[in-house]
Amino acid sequence: MEPNALVDYVKSLDCIHCGLCLRTCPTYQLTGVESSSPRGRIYLMRAVAENKLEASDPHYREELDYCLVCRHCESVCPAGVRFGEMMETARAGAAKAAPRGALERFARWVGFQVVLPSRFWLSLSISALRFAQRTGLLRLAAKFAGARKEALLSMPAAPPASERRSLPERTPARGAQRGEVALLEGCVMPELFGRVNRASAAVLADIGYACRTARGHVCCGALHAHNGELEGARELARTTIASYERLGDAPIVVNSAGCGAHMKAYGTLLEDDPAWRERAKRFSKRVVDFSEFVAANAPADWRPHAAPGLGKLTYDDPCHLCHGQQIRSQPRELLARVSGAERVELANAESCCGSAGIYSLLRPGDSQAVFEPKARAFAASGADTLVTANPGCHLQWESGLARLGVKARVVHIAEVLAPSDPDSARANVR
Repeated sequence: MEPNALVDYVKSLDCIHCGLCLRTCPTYQLTGVESSSPRGRIYLMRAVAENKLEASDPHYREELDYCLVCRHCESVCPAGVRFGEMMETARAGAAKAAPRGALERFARWVGFQVVLPSRFWLSLSISALRFAQRTGLLRLAAKFAGARKEALLSMPAAPPASERRSLPERTPARGAQRGEVALLEGCVMPELFGRVNRASAAVLADIGYACRTARGHVCCGALHAHNGELEGARELARTTIASYERLGDAPIVVNSAGCGAHMKAYGTLLEDDPAWRERAKRFSKRVVDFSEFVAANAPADWRPHAAPGLGKLTYDDPCHLCHGQQIRSQPRELLARVSGAERVELANAESCCGSAGIYSLLRPGDSQAVFEPKARAFAASGADTLVTANPGCHLQWESGLARLGVKARVVHIAEVLAPSDPDSARANVR
């Protein structure tokens, strides 16, 4: 296969080798090894494109897998290198050049092709996990899980079926309707964080927006793209576009940072597909992050009330929100509106927590090493509650703090902003 088809050589030429990315890269901070930095990985990609290195080289493959694709390097890069896109292409190319082992290929097929795009298989998987947790089977299985033992044992409890219900097709606005939006339910969110979706719909209704959902839609393809499954990502992107086109042209509000960053990039993902290129660009212009939308559209006198027991709040920036979408101030502006809440800043809030989609499952040791400085920063902040805006980060914080014996709450920003009585309207929403 032509080496240039395995990496994005043109994008790699944007790198000016300044080294500003080194201090932001979590894997370089752990190892001090150049090849474990964005600049080093770009050198490796360029070497593949120039026929100086085989894409099947074990060291090359290891460095691609070791990267969390947190994209912190993009925020500090003076040359505008699109490192996340380069990593997606390189991972897909490496898989073409040297297919993974049969067992790993089967596991990825089950995860990416069977489970993630299917509501039935997702629901069944979470039901099985809940059964294993409640019966002790998970603890038994963990004994044979090797390096993944602690990760399995510290997993948050899977919610009961009663909590894993879909949103209605339409949630009406409270009081006078000011507009209408479409809300992405997602693949993992309804199964693990149904309460977050309900809180998101409640907040949108509370500020005067009716909320619609795309019935039957499941997965946007973000996890596929981040892990080099680009063909699967493109197919799911087409499905997502078609599903939301049927809802008209309302803004598409996304409460998962990773999904939002990915959906905003559909135009790039499908740029070589003439039948979908323009539709993808139009779709991406409709995508807006939850905090981005609420901050821009909430009435000036809208003041949510802090729920009991939250204590001091601190906010941790999900990588795909601050680095992928450049959204930083809006979540903090919204938290500042909450009556009765005290917020403290978290040191290095824009550094990666180590979740990185399924990275925490595939490389639990590395994931935990990246998380430990975050846990220390949380303890130093004096906060009682960690606020996030992404399901992977949510799980990472819950499991990481539990593993370290730190008692704290982890909540999505929508849960902080939601009315305490979801069925009642606030008097100050006109």
